Amino acid sequence: MYKIQTLNAISDIIHTQLSADRYTVSKEEPMPDAILVRSAAMHEMEFGRELLAIGRAGAGVNNIPIDRCSKEGIVVFNTPGANANAVAELVIAGLMMSGRKIADGIDWVKSLKGKGEEVGKLVEKGKSQFVGAELRGKTLGVIGLGAIGSIVANAASRGLGMNVIGFDPFISVESAWSLSTTIHRAASEDEVIAQADFITIHMPLNDKTRGSFNGEKIAKMKDGACLLNFARGELVNTADLLAALAGGKLERYVTDFPNDELIGAEKVVCIPHLGASTPESEENCARMAAAEIRDYLEKGSIHNSVNYPELQLGEPEAVRVLVLHENIPNMISNITAAAAKEGINIENMVNRSKKDMSVTVMEMEELPSKHALDTLAELPGIIRIRTFTRE
Repeated sequence: MYKIQTLNAISDIIHTQLSADRYTVSKEEPMPDAILVRSAAMHEMEFGRELLAIGRAGAGVNNIPIDRCSKEGIVVFNTPGANANAVAELVIAGLMMSGRKIADGIDWVKSLKGKGEEVGKLVEKGKSQFVGAELRGKTLGVIGLGAIGSIVANAASRGLGMNVIGFDPFISVESAWSLSTTIHRAASEDEVIAQADFITIHMPLNDKTRGSFNGEKIAKMKDGACLLNFARGELVNTADLLAALAGGKLERYVTDFPNDELIGAEKVVCIPHLGASTPESEENCARMAAAEIRDYLEKGSIHNSVNYPELQLGEPEAVRVLVLHENIPNMISNITAAAAKEGINIENMVNRSKKDMSVTVMEMEELPSKHALDTLAELPGIIRIRTFTRE
């Protein structure tokens, strides 16, 4: 029986993946085999040696101590794309609000409360201050053509009649196939920035991208362009952005990540981080995270891990030994030499690596002795060894 701890309220949809005859799921589980988490902070948590995996029901993993998990042999999963449709729909709404002064107009209408029969005349008299441009025929630049960016690009091109230009140096084959043939793929980010009337950014936050939308980059944008940020607030340099809005370089900024400087600022529309806040999205993320945890616990299969390599495995042929280790020279030869010395006959072997971490899978007919496995575990660079047998 596997024990799963939940750190946040997780949709009951997880039970479609974690059957009651094999899993116990509890908030209070003191010694879990795996943890399911949404936004709970885990950096100060202590992990027992029995903890094998953490499943993040969402894409961002800033709340999880990834480096420590890697060193302790804890595989961390996330759910990229599970909330893509929810976020993409909000981006389209943001696109509408950037072209038309919808949010400003709604706020203004509220000020007319109590005017009685005058409301109609006041609306007609005052609406001109909220005039905005249509999207059809305008150019949308999409920076980042992953799960969310590709949906936005297709919707804008096919449904809104926009000219769409996109850039993503790391586009996946799956995303590339999903894109409409009407979308132009730019050779550089600067090419997108120079041509677009509206720019939406869908890139990860890291040391290279933090604050990358700064004054220098904004200066390359078209005068009067609108910028949308539904990825991470820290991607945009707030001071440079506000200066560009005040000086007329940018017409509007729409973001799902408010901060104190942005709230109430002229030409800024702040949405309270609603991107993935739909019941459908929460269910998709929970289901996907639970399935990833299940496949790893039961078979050793790794899909959508942020710290260990992709490793798609079926049921064990007979006995499977999974070795998590550092990605350092001679590890494979050391493992096979130690296995041979202990009389372990390897029938099939697979190795996969991701940055500093590696996984080696050995299929065999018989389960090695405890002594043999302990000997393998003592090799320098070995982090964790797991065994599986066909049921």
